[in-house]
Amino acid sequence: MPASPVRKGTAAPAAEKAAVGQARARRVVKESLEQLRLGPVVATDVLYCEDNLKQLAIMPADGIDLVYLDPPFFSNRFYEVIWGDEAEVRSFEDRWAGGIQVYIEWMRDRLMEVHRVLKPTGSVYLHCDPHASHYLKLMMDDIFGQSNFRNEIIWKRSHGHNSARRFGASHDTILFYSKSAQNTWVPVFHNYDESYLDKHYGHVDADGRRYKHENPTGAGVSHGETGKPWRGIDPTAKGRHWARTPRDLEELDRRGLIYWPKTPGSWPYIKVYLDSMQGVPAQDVWIDIDPINMIARERLGYPTQKPELLLQRIITASSNEGDIVLDPFCGCGTTISVAHQLRRRWIGIDISPTACNLMVRRLAKIGAVDVQVHGMPTTLEELQKLKPFEFQNWVIDRLNGQQANRKTGDMGIDGWTFFLHDPVQIKQSEAVGRNVVDNFETAIERAGKKSGAVVAFSFGRGAHEEAARVRKNGIKIHLLTVTDLLERGDWAMKQLGITGGKPDLTIAPMPQFDASRHSSHELIASDLRGA
Repeated sequence: MPASPVRKGTAAPAAEKAAVGQARARRVVKESLEQLRLGPVVATDVLYCEDNLKQLAIMPADGIDLVYLDPPFFSNRFYEVIWGDEAEVRSFEDRWAGGIQVYIEWMRDRLMEVHRVLKPTGSVYLHCDPHASHYLKLMMDDIFGQSNFRNEIIWKRSHGHNSARRFGASHDTILFYSKSAQNTWVPVFHNYDESYLDKHYGHVDADGRRYKHENPTGAGVSHGETGKPWRGIDPTAKGRHWARTPRDLEELDRRGLIYWPKTPGSWPYIKVYLDSMQGVPAQDVWIDIDPINMIARERLGYPTQKPELLLQRIITASSNEGDIVLDPFCGCGTTISVAHQLRRRWIGIDISPTACNLMVRRLAKIGAVDVQVHGMPTTLEELQKLKPFEFQNWVIDRLNGQQANRKTGDMGIDGWTFFLHDPVQIKQSEAVGRNVVDNFETAIERAGKKSGAVVAFSFGRGAHEEAARVRKNGIKIHLLTVTDLLERGDWAMKQLGITGGKPDLTIAPMPQFDASRHSSHELIASDLRGA
């Protein structure tokens, strides 16, 4: 039986098709394996209430894409109280042992860990105090290498003002380094200033769009397409050439992007619309980002709070969506808030429980409600170990209240309740007795109120009897335990007159803390007492 005939020209294409399919399959497998290749496991969208050196030291290497840090700085005995709790003092107390060299070594320990946790494509931005920036740059050169220095960014943070015997200090320095030459970089642009627009974009079309006239030729003759005449105009005769081919110029004219002057023989111009331009490439002097002012919507009262626009520029330039952004001195959470809004993953570290509580609330307002928080006190035993001012701030946060200022605090009022603004007294002790309630009655009357609350770990019989007595005088003193705040927050808020119970963090106002109530000397003394 004769063999079946093979159609001419079909075998080869079939083999080629099979080869193409196999190559595609190998490529898909390779890409899948690349995606499955496990890198460092880094938990994200998480806050650590911890000394950043300890936390950085246990993080895996080569896992972070971008680090921004704005460390506090003080000179000699000066220290700026931020949160008014002992934790911030405890974090920096080792720097009081000496001057600038002690501070630089303190920073060196942390930045060496930052270098270790950064990916090879990662970058770091160090926001510097002007007294220390030159010392810090030498240290950064040593850790990251001079070749990985990218920019010394000057940010104009305040308007002009007079200074005695010197020019006014109005800028911060931000040192930008990368871990290698392959750092992630996304060009950033900002808007043109008005003087530039008035000079170059003075034309407006019927739709209200601003545009400028751009010369369609360049210097020098060309012997190719761009040297040929177009529409009767020969650029070579004037020693020039078309910046685009005649074919491209025809297309621009078809789209109405060529301006023809009315004067016969005049050369045309290309119409360049302002809204088609990216803007001005950002340089290393930033004067277009204003600092946080007294009426800014994003203002939280944090004395060194940076504007969100500043962090937007940094995060946009040195990371992509899905990358991991780390702030080891997280403060009020601007970095992680902006990172979340820009669809980056993030990690925040701050030693202050007060700061971490505030950040949780700030993140809730932008929809980040599943934030993991590690290191915060969650049990009675842990709360009993808190230093006095840290404990006071924890209670104020739980009540969504407002901390009292120094003058009111001296009257026996530690804070004010949410919404109704009734006085609160906080006692970090057991079996609070009759005299505390009796004295607090006087404080309530001085404040012109009819209701208030005492928060403690427990109350004695005398305290309850005294609260019942003053109730007959028309004053309600609510006795709330720490267990009440931990385990039945809704009930506790209802006792204070908030009928809806514990407020929704996404809409509730932020707790207010007045750091000026406690001086640095008081915080140091409190921390050393071991109370």
